[in-house]
Amino acid sequence: MTYIERLHHRIKLTGNAVCVGLDPRWESLPTEIRDSAESRPLDPPSSWAVAYREFCMRVINVVAPLVPVVKPQVAFFEQCGPAGMLALRDVIRHARQQGLIVIADAKRGDIGSTAEAYADAWLAGEDPDAATWGADALTVNPYLGADTLEPFVKTAVARQAGLYVLVRTSNPGAARFQDVSDAGGTLFQHVADVVTELSSRSRGEGNANLTNGGYGSIGAVVGATYPGELIELRQRMAGVPFLIPGYGAQGGTAADVRAALDKQGLGAVINSSRGIIFAIDREPYRSRFQPHQWEAAVEQATRDMIADLQAT
Repeated sequence: MTYIERLHHRIKLTGNAVCVGLDPRWESLPTEIRDSAESRPLDPPSSWAVAYREFCMRVINVVAPLVPVVKPQVAFFEQCGPAGMLALRDVIRHARQQGLIVIADAKRGDIGSTAEAYADAWLAGEDPDAATWGADALTVNPYLGADTLEPFVKTAVARQAGLYVLVRTSNPGAARFQDVSDAGGTLFQHVADVVTELSSRSRGEGNANLTNGGYGSIGAVVGATYPGELIELRQRMAGVPFLIPGYGAQGGTAADVRAALDKQGLGAVINSSRGIIFAIDREPYRSRFQPHQWEAAVEQATRDMIADLQAT
């Protein structure tokens, strides 16, 4: 199965398009996990790695029956050095063993053989053992030029993996670069058109009416915090699957992201990170659950997000 076919299978199986971001932060981890990690004779970064591994695996165990996708943020694991990257590998493999689609949020992007090496390292596609890190899909930065995407696309197609190219990001400063325009439109619109072409190529011949629903496996990152532009890009980028950050803690709402989904509930995955994995730190979950019940808070926050998206 192609990446998009596997993704759509999981979306249909779970009945939603929620993506849980795995963004472990030491200061936000449950006390029990931090205390356990600190009791080991390890340097601080290695202690963090031990804690991140346990925390993320326990989150995965909670959300795997509920959602189709998880998205580990590579930066937090890199911060822990070699031990952190080994923990990330274990987290990715555990998620895949639980049947989840894994999008590695590494935002890689470079030229020539360097891009080929990144793609080879991260993009496992259907076979988790086909790449060192074993992810189904990878986030990619296109701002060195369209040619830098080609090695990633080549590997993704060969291994039936997925890509999500940064098009319109959710951060407040995105407009400083992405809104720069010429006679042909804004920078992000130019990137959108390149991604649309690449996604069309990834569909192949004769597959548009199969389980991919007409979508390719080359997708776009489009933030929920710019709902008007999300609607415009959805219309502009036919057949391109979206990864949508910005829901929840960053201010995006279910109404903001609904336009990205088609009538079958396909076409996008909507990410929430802190709002789910650290739900115990905010209301109404802080009042409803005791600190040691943080996993129950994760489950309830996940169910609440699913219900919120389905009600819109």
